[in-house]
Amino acid sequence: MRRYAFPFSVILLFFIMLSFPQEVFNGASEGLLLWFQIVLPTLLPFIIISNVLIQTNSISILSRIFGPAFQKFFHISIDGSFVVLAGFLCGYPMGAKVTSDLILTGRITKSEGTYLLSFCNNTSPMFIISYVIWQNLHDQTLLFPSLVILFASPILCSFVFRNIYKKDLSTKRAGKTSISSCIHFNFEIVDTCIMDGFETITKVGGYIILFSVLLSLLQMFPVKSAFISNICLPMLEITNGIPMLSKNILSQTEKYVSILALTSFGGFCSVAQTKSMIRQSGLSIVPYIAEKLVTALVTSLLAFFYMTFIHP
Repeated sequence: MRRYAFPFSVILLFFIMLSFPQEVFNGASEGLLLWFQIVLPTLLPFIIISNVLIQTNSISILSRIFGPAFQKFFHISIDGSFVVLAGFLCGYPMGAKVTSDLILTGRITKSEGTYLLSFCNNTSPMFIISYVIWQNLHDQTLLFPSLVILFASPILCSFVFRNIYKKDLSTKRAGKTSISSCIHFNFEIVDTCIMDGFETITKVGGYIILFSVLLSLLQMFPVKSAFISNICLPMLEITNGIPMLSKNILSQTEKYVSILALTSFGGFCSVAQTKSMIRQSGLSIVPYIAEKLVTALVTSLLAFFYMTFIHP
């Protein structure tokens, strides 16, 4: 019976979509606009340039610069330092994509990739500043504390996750690449990286549209439960979930804590995107979900502490 659950769910969703075409259209339109206006311009350039860095072995230069410090602090290999940079600066699902790419090219081991994925797949600073703070929280005084909290939480959690994976970790390089093996620039590599970038960003857009449609359909039903309206529905997709939380009748502290927790977790849409990125590498999505939930809990505690004891 369990093996028929997913097919029946898809069939049910199909008939619901046929029954409510206007809601499907509204959800798909909103998801498409979010992808086109926010995700595509902020993520696609980083996907393309990271592809070029990996394909030309240019990351060996970045690894020489940042690797020694990150190697000591996070107990990772030299090449793993590029995952830290991409995962904290470029946004979902870049950390997952770069981790998978480095595993497939033999630069890091699968065990190190599992550890890196646990804390190096986060919301970008650009998204936090422009979308979370400016467009939804509307409070400039929360900008710096929010960045500190959202960066500090995965870093703090990495110390815990390290103890889980430490017996399998190695700070030695999985491959034998060096700066001298960098490939000279040519347009064939750039063309390949651009096509791979558009394939990745299209997958991300597809998931955003799909989850936006699902959210639009679920919002049709009258729900009086605060748990569902303030937690379950916003957790589906972050770019739709954050405005929902900012418009709900919550206190300033509750709103700030819930929005930062959701930003830290990323929503189940980002989980689906991450699963798509790591599929070929053989990494499991289940530990990742648990680790993101733990990180979101730490984020909410730090945000509550700030709003209660520090924020004026």
